[in-house]
Amino acid sequence: MSIDKGKDIAERVPPGQKLTDGFPVLHYGDVPYYRDMSQWDFRVFGLVEEELTVPYKEFMALPRQEFRNDIHCVTTWSKLDNTWEGVAVSTIMDRVKLKPEAKFVMLHAEHGWSTNLPLEDFLKETSFFGIKHNGELLTPEHGYPVRMVVPHLYFWKSAKWLRGIEFMAKDKPGFWERNGYHMYGDPWKEQRYDWD
Repeated sequence: MSIDKGKDIAERVPPGQKLTDGFPVLHYGDVPYYRDMSQWDFRVFGLVEEELTVPYKEFMALPRQEFRNDIHCVTTWSKLDNTWEGVAVSTIMDRVKLKPEAKFVMLHAEHGWSTNLPLEDFLKETSFFGIKHNGELLTPEHGYPVRMVVPHLYFWKSAKWLRGIEFMAKDKPGFWERNGYHMYGDPWKEQRYDWD
């Protein structure tokens, strides 16, 4: 999957954003460092017919795809032309049967971090579980071993250190939204904070 290279760079950068060639590291709290990956797993729960737990080795053996996108951080940096390797959301969802009332998703990460998404945004073909960025495994600071990538929203919605997906009937704020971030986070509308 690729970005629209036919667009002018100015058309690819949302209002209030500045381009960076780097990949800034921003997070709250400690970076998780894993010593024993046999203790890592990925859970799918909530409004599903049957909960799913995928151990680390099984997750890393899932089919991967290449994704290309631009990303936009709420702190005003944008990084264009990213190349990722990751697992398509559909690959996981092929193993999950949702209950009809499921309309929202909560992404659960290490240390109690979380962020919310409408189900339709989670299921977009452009959303995926990132494992490599620009040819390299994610570093611990960027979310190793797995981060969500939802490139059409501000990058805090692309939760680092992802451990689980919870399906919900109603929207509710995650960690970042409880602490002042916008419930949706559209960079083109500058939905940075809850007062925007």
